[in-house]
Formats: sequence, C-alpha cells, structure tokens
Amino acid sequence: MTRSLEDLIAEGDSVPVEGWDFSWFDGRASEERPAWGYALRLSERIGRADAVLDIQTGGSEVLAEVVRRGRQSKLRRLAATESWPPNAELARRALAPFGGIVVEVADDWPLPFGDASFDLVASRHPAEVLWTHIARVLSPGGSYFAQHVGAGSNRELTDFMMGPQPVNQARSPRVAAAAARQAGLEVVDIREQALRVEFFDVAAVVYFLKKVLWTVPGFTAGGYAGQLARMHRHIEQHGSFVSHSQRYLIEARKPSANH
Repeated sequence: MTRSLEDLIAEGDSVPVEGWDFSWFDGRASEERPAWGYALRLSERIGRADAVLDIQTGGSEVLAEVVRRGRQSKLRRLAATESWPPNAELARRALAPFGGIVVEVADDWPLPFGDASFDLVASRHPAEVLWTHIARVLSPGGSYFAQHVGAGSNRELTDFMMGPQPVNQARSPRVAAAAARQAGLEVVDIREQALRVEFFDVAAVVYFLKKVLWTVPGFTAGGYAGQLARMHRHIEQHGSFVSHSQRYLIEARKPSANH
C-alpha cells in the first residue's frame, strides 16, 4: 500500500535519535561500506593495546562490539568521551561489562586525561578533532586510529534541501594530515573513499537529517516541508534518492621516546 507523504514524514520524525544504531534504516536506506573495514582494523589494534580511549563515542555501539570480539586482548584501561547526555548513558551501559568509563565532555573541550595516558586513541566520525590534545594523551609510540567524515559528505542531499552550498575543506584528509603533523604526530596511513547512499522513502530522509545534524544544519521536518514534498515526488519517480558520503581513514603515531 502506498503511504502518504504526511505519514512518512511523521514516522521519520518520531524515531528516537539517541545512539549510533542505524538498524532502523534496513530496507529504507542503504550506505556502501568503506573498503578498509574500520571495525576489523580497530579490533586488531585494541588486541595489542594496554589503554584505549574512544573520542566522541556516541552510544559506544562500535567500540563495545569490537572489544567483545577481542576479549583475549591485554586491555587494562578502557575509556571514552561523549558530549550528549543520552548517548553518554547508552555508552556507559555498553562499556560497563568491560570495566570501561565514559566521561561527559563537550566535543571541543580539552580531553580530561593526563599526559601519555593511552597507547591507542580511536574515533569513528568525530565532529571535532583536537590534534594537540590527542597528541598529549598518547604515550610515546602510541597511535590515533580513526574514520572521519570527509569534506562534502552527502552534498547531493544538502544541496537538494538547501540549494547549492560551498564545500568546507576543513574536513578534508589533506587538512587533517597537516594538523596531525603540526601536533607532532607522524601520519602512517591515510585513505579516502566516496560511498553510495540511497534513500528509498522520505521517512528515511527525515530520520537521517535529524540524526546526522551537520548535513542540513537546523533541520526540522516542518521547516523543510516544501523540500520534503519534492523529495517524496523524486523518490516516487526514480525509486530512490542517491547521495554520496565521504569517508577517510587516518592513522597517526606519536614518535617513541628514542625516536
């Protein structure tokens, strides 16, 4: 049965946005996965780590699953930061079985940990990256390993909803690599990929824009009613709306003491 635009918008607008569990999108939207396999690579590194910090962890869904799969590791200390209280509570519950702690701190605040506290700092899709503080909390020889959102991610969706927008190159891998080096880290790996994203109904668009806030800043379903109606017609005519997310993997190492 064909559902009305109003019903679809209301459904997408009603889905809770806490955490980073995207299972609601199954059958309604899809996103290609990066070729490098972030979770598997993170698991390998956690398996060799003694102390791990996950920055802007969301609900710690990815981190908890990675640690669960690699419990044979020598991991002694597990910590995470998160800025949004509902996510921080989810993260505490997710990491409690592993003795992990979650510190609630704004994304652009200094990391509340001592110097050289961690031999691995990780993050998946951080909103802010404070390279000097990452370098400070890393022990000599330790690494930052992360998957970032690149410049112009889902620009097709942004432009559809807002009109043509300039691409902010502050999120480009080139800028990140330069900032990491300026903080005293050695960039040992960096790779990027554009990933096909496909939305099959307007409810999925609404939910995505509420959850991934930087795609259309200040988005509300009511404030973008006209654009959502156009999106609904586009999906009815073409079967889906296609966009492309930008991702890059970066690994940077702090020089060892005898480097």
